[in-house]
Amino acid sequence: MHSLDSLAVHAGRDGLTDQGVHAVPIDLSTTAPLPSVSDGGLAYEHLATGGPHAEGQSTVYQRLWNPTVARFESGVALLEGAPEAVAFATGMAALSAVLLATVAGGKKHVVAVRPLYGGSDHILASGVLGTEVTFTDAEGVRAALRPDTGLVVVETPANPSLDLVDIAALAVAADGVPLLVDNTFATPILQRPLEHGAALVLHSATKFMGGHGDAMGGVVAASAEWASRLRQVRAITGGILTPLPAYLLHRGLATLPVRVRAQQSAAHKVASGLGGHELVRTVYYPGLPECDPQGLVGTQMSGPGSLIALELHSAEHAVRVPSAVRMITHAVSLGGIDTLIQHPAGLTHRPVADGAKPHASLLRVSVGLEDATDILEDLIQAIEATR
Repeated sequence: MHSLDSLAVHAGRDGLTDQGVHAVPIDLSTTAPLPSVSDGGLAYEHLATGGPHAEGQSTVYQRLWNPTVARFESGVALLEGAPEAVAFATGMAALSAVLLATVAGGKKHVVAVRPLYGGSDHILASGVLGTEVTFTDAEGVRAALRPDTGLVVVETPANPSLDLVDIAALAVAADGVPLLVDNTFATPILQRPLEHGAALVLHSATKFMGGHGDAMGGVVAASAEWASRLRQVRAITGGILTPLPAYLLHRGLATLPVRVRAQQSAAHKVASGLGGHELVRTVYYPGLPECDPQGLVGTQMSGPGSLIALELHSAEHAVRVPSAVRMITHAVSLGGIDTLIQHPAGLTHRPVADGAKPHASLLRVSVGLEDATDILEDLIQAIEATR
């Protein structure tokens, strides 16, 4: 078994030499020739009901299957240690497919551990996909289970507070109910939830996997049975990832370990530098001992990652800081090569219920690949200029 660094470079690139190419091809075909009505019909039925594509079988139509997308999927599956992975147009499309598959399986109740990404919280709270949700903390999961509970959802590290949850303990508390872990912040480089009892691992691939802020996508790594269910939902709803972003996201996997570790190193320096500043009330970063009371960094996670949350002394101060940065970009999203700052309560978590919304004095920083000293100096000047 090769290291993650080697797997990241070669994952999903099988057979390129046989094709006489070195770079991954991009197949843009929206439709495919059919050998006959009978063979085409059988292929369509097989793919539309969630079956995997078979060698020599017509791909029929891009909504059902695409070879460029499949390469990205196989790369993610390998990195997550999963039998299969299924890719979608966005991370929210991926979560929607899991929820629809859960409801289609006869289970409409979901237990969700807060805090979650604002979009995830919103779709669960809305019930728009036919689910009913009970929001709780990790300790309340077992008590929240019902006979019709079909899924437990958690994000660790959590967005935006960077709370850590013990996945193995949560899987036990879920008592056989499938556990979905949003692994976007950690990536498979720092955390592999399936090894700790999760049934499904979700990523907004737009973030670290792409890494350059120029391609959107979502992906779920899971068992073959779950993958089949998700492919069926994807085929019916049309949520498949398309070839061009699939190529870019797949290309991003090759540098994922290098980027994640470099950004993590910078984030640790930035978090440590902000910790003693008089205008910063609290710094939340899993690499700080007080932010990891269970000791999950070094056991469940191989490192603390590159997201930082900082709480200032007032909401009025916090909302002014993002507009005062010079090198850093004031924008939503995360995991890219450049450092981003945003105000979660006013943006990504705006739809979240008031009682669960992040405090308005909280800011989230996604540390990029710039020099750590430059990032820290920019944050400090912005904090001081807006006091």
